[in-house]
Order: sequence, then C-alpha cells, then structure tokens
Amino acid sequence: MGRILMKILAILLALLFSAMIFAISGVDPWYAYTLIFVKSFTYSGLTEIATKLIPILLCTVGLTVAFKAGVWNIGAEGQLLLGAIGATWIALFVDVYDQLRLPLAILVGMVSGASWGLIPVILKVRLNVNEVVSTLMMNYIASGIVDYLVYGPWKGAREWGFPYTDKFPDTAWLPLIPGTRIHWPTLLLSVLSSILVYILLSRTALGFEIKVCGQGKRVADYLGIPYGSRLIIAMIISGGLAGLAGVGEVCGVHRRLRYASSISSGYGYTAIISAWLSGLNPIGSIPSSFFLAFLLTGRDIIQVSLGLPFATSNIFNGSILISILIVEVLGRYRIRWGRWTI
Repeated sequence: MGRILMKILAILLALLFSAMIFAISGVDPWYAYTLIFVKSFTYSGLTEIATKLIPILLCTVGLTVAFKAGVWNIGAEGQLLLGAIGATWIALFVDVYDQLRLPLAILVGMVSGASWGLIPVILKVRLNVNEVVSTLMMNYIASGIVDYLVYGPWKGAREWGFPYTDKFPDTAWLPLIPGTRIHWPTLLLSVLSSILVYILLSRTALGFEIKVCGQGKRVADYLGIPYGSRLIIAMIISGGLAGLAGVGEVCGVHRRLRYASSISSGYGYTAIISAWLSGLNPIGSIPSSFFLAFLLTGRDIIQVSLGLPFATSNIFNGSILISILIVEVLGRYRIRWGRWTI
C-alpha cells in the first residue's frame, strides 16, 4: 500500500508541475485538465487510448524483464522500429502463401526487435559496454534506417512525395475492431504477455535467476547462475515484445511503413516511465500503460483544442519520471536539516 501511495504522490506532483506549465503558457490549468478528461473519455477518446495502450504495454512488459535482470534497456524505441521494418519486409517483399504472410510478419518482426536488443547486451556481457549508452545510440540508428528506407529504396511508387512505402496487401493486415484503429489480436497479446511475464518472474526458476542477475554478477556467480545467458534471454524477451509493438503499428494502424516519428511517437521512451510507475510489476504495467496512453491522448487533445506545442506533453511525461525519482528517494532516506527531519 505504501508503494502505491508513493506512485499516487508522484502523479500528483507531476500534475502540479504541469499546471504551472499550463499557467505559464497562458492556459487555465483547471480548464486544460477538464478538457483532457472530458474528451478522453468519449468513445473516440477511449478508442484512441486503447490504440496507444498496445505499443506502450508491450514495451513496458518487455522493459520490466530487462530491468529485473539489471539490464537498463533504453532501446525499446529502436527495437519497436526494427520490428516494423521486419514486418514490412515480409508484407511487401517476400513471396509467401497469403495465409502465412501475417503470421510470418509477426514472427519476423519479433525476431528483428529481439536481434536489435541482442547487440547491446552482448556488448555488455562480453566487453562491459554500458547498455544505457549503447541502447540509446541504437535508437537513433534504427530511426535513421527507417527514414532511409521510406525516403529511398522502399519508397512507394504510388505515394507521390510522401515518405511511405506502398500499402500492405490485405493478407498482411491485422484485423481491427470495426470503426476504430484498435488491432485486437495485438491488444490481446499485450495483456497476455503481462500475465505470462508475471508468471515467468514469480513462479519459474528462470524468472528467479533473471531477478538474481539483477542483483549483480557477483551474486549470480555465487549462486552458480549463468549471468551472461540470463541477461541475453531477458533482452530477447524485451526486444521481441517491442518488435511486436512495431508489427502492430505497421500491420494494424498504418498498414504501411512510414517515417520513424510517425510510426512511434515515443512509445519506447514512454514505456520506461510506465515500467517505473508500475513498480516493475508486469500486471501493474496494464494500469500504468493505460495512464500513459491517456496522457498521450490528452496531449493530442490540448494540441488541437488549445494550440499548445508538442513539447508540453513531453514536459508532463518528464515531470512524472522526475516526481517518481524524488518520491523514491524520500521513501528510502530521511533528509535532515538542523533539528528538522523529513
């Protein structure tokens, strides 16, 4: 209960800080928050929240596994984009039976995301390269690859001046809930993944070993646990789920590959906040991802309705992360100032 209260306090601090930003921008904070809540919980608002929930939840669950293993994977954004590339390759450029095209696109997308995640973890295990730096750098490489493909060799012949590929054949489309952009198979997989990862981490020997590795290499070695291989497994799961999120975006939402910032509006980075907000609990990832999807939808609403810049929502998301860190520190340590103790 104490940890839940800490998270609620962090959110309240973020709301207070964001209210100051709204006020500085010349917008009544109460009006802005009312607008966000009212419009987000209409039918169209809820469907948009659900659409954004899918990639955030998949990336969040994947990051939870990596973080539990002590691998600070900041690269879910890049792994998502590689998943989108892999799915696009199968959808447009590989000759397969129509019945196999979508399942193969999903599989290759997940393998592509997992493979992109393998590079930094192998560098960490073999050469002790800091994974925060390597995964972050690989996000920019992945973004550059996507933009190169859609502006270059994969640019659609029928897309005129737009940096898109041709539209996927309908055999590579994920089915949608009618009248929405919610690709329901991936939504089900995202919820299922949170349950399966919870079981993995709490009920299996492999999950126990992954969590022990998160305590450090010395602890793992002392208990006879193969440190390197468990980190690699954790990153395969993490990258594979992020890759599946990329498949959902190109096969479900857009049905083509587009430039990088159009495929993902920072879902991989948002998932980092979501993972910490959930307390690295796979089941807790569902409400935390919903909350962050709600914020992203609110961002779009205030951009259109109030004319506020895109950066406003980034400040909001960043303030949540900072608030979580502040509350975590206050929860673990006492601050002494003369005779006063906090």
